Amino acid sequence: MQVNMTVNGQEVSEEIEPRHLLVHFIRDQLGLTGTHWGCDTSNCGTCVVLIDGEPVKSCSTLAAMAGGHQITTVEGLEVDGELDPVQEGFMNCHGLQCGFCTPGMMLTARALLNKNPDPSEAVIREAISGQICRCTGYSTIVRSIHWAANKETKVSLGSAS
Repeated sequence: MQVNMTVNGQEVSEEIEPRHLLVHFIRDQLGLTGTHWGCDTSNCGTCVVLIDGEPVKSCSTLAAMAGGHQITTVEGLEVDGELDPVQEGFMNCHGLQCGFCTPGMMLTARALLNKNPDPSEAVIREAISGQICRCTGYSTIVRSIHWAANKETKVSLGSAS
């Protein structure tokens, strides 16, 4: 079957099997390997991408279901050489160790900050609760998301002047 969608701002039209998972479509057909494939059961969250701005586990989503939608992968966070504040936060606050869960965590954080620009620690922890990190203990991830929120708040306040 033919599937059409927008991935990281680019129109994509590909022939797929109806049973093809979105994670495999993104990695194998589009060559965007930032989306990780971990458990294949929706438990770990390493495969999270944004579909129309909402975090979705791509290992349990058919590529055909993404047809007609806007998909954002971790590669789509950086725009014109500028890192997204979430990416900067993870870098500056050491929000990663092995990095396997990082793309999914970053996309979940981006979706959270788009809805709630000043989340509390409890709200951040709730947002990332569907994702497993076996390295960090989550405190540096939470700190990274707070850093990004603070940067965005400063930028928006600065632009309002």
